[in-house]
Amino acid sequence: MSISTLVSIKGAPASSRPRRGAPDHEPAGSRRSHARIRSHALRAMPVWLRHALFIAALTGVWELAAGQGLLDPAFFGRPSGIAAYLWKGFVTDGALWRELGYTLAGAVIAFVGGSVCAVATGLLFMVFPGFHRASEPYLTLLNAMPRIALAPLFLLWFGLGLGSKVAVGFSLTFFIVLSATVAGIRSVNSDHLVLSKALGATPRQVFTKVTLPSAVPVIFSGFRLGLIFALLGVVGAELIAAEHGLGQTLAYLQSTFSMDGVMGLLFLLAFLGLGVTSLMNRLERALLDWQ
Repeated sequence: MSISTLVSIKGAPASSRPRRGAPDHEPAGSRRSHARIRSHALRAMPVWLRHALFIAALTGVWELAAGQGLLDPAFFGRPSGIAAYLWKGFVTDGALWRELGYTLAGAVIAFVGGSVCAVATGLLFMVFPGFHRASEPYLTLLNAMPRIALAPLFLLWFGLGLGSKVAVGFSLTFFIVLSATVAGIRSVNSDHLVLSKALGATPRQVFTKVTLPSAVPVIFSGFRLGLIFALLGVVGAELIAAEHGLGQTLAYLQSTFSMDGVMGLLFLLAFLGLGVTSLMNRLERALLDWQ
């Protein structure tokens, strides 16, 4: 290197001198642009795909932890064992279809029966307010009783079959839907009722055109909760004593320490509850569009 070159480098400002091994830094604007692109790509991803990626990542971490001994499969199970159990129960021998059918049949019967009786009772309270005031303390007393504690009594009355499971689910659904029905009817704007009567509307028209459309959102909130609690009541009664059903199968698997089967049925019940809730939400939106 010549003397003139050394002098020029020595006299150059420190910021302009070449630094040995210095990395090429990316401009801040470029980094922000890349971050915005990643953010837009994440927002453009469908919601179901994001949920699927999250579940896949969680399942992978669970399987890896169980394989490395960080989680004991005897207490927590492992995703591969859960998938194998569900595959065998639904595809290979199909035994879970029968148990699922018993549980769903009990839940549907309990929900429909409890909802119909609750709505009819709520309408009766609207027509006869004095009857409502007289029966309210007794209904509160009955509702305060823990239904799971009453399950052995229902088993004694109705046996190990479907009747005792329906009775537990019915008792849960009835009071939930009844409370929602009464609250929905009470939430109707009194000015609308007075105006309707002043315009000459008949009691039937007031009920179908004013009271019922205004009470539908609150009543459907009760339906949504009632359906979930009907399923919980049926499964809870099956856990105590039953001939068939997912609860009876779950109790058997717990007694044999089959954690893969226990976790598989718990996930099945969770997704079943999610499915019925989504169904009720769709039905509620359809009725609100009609409203």
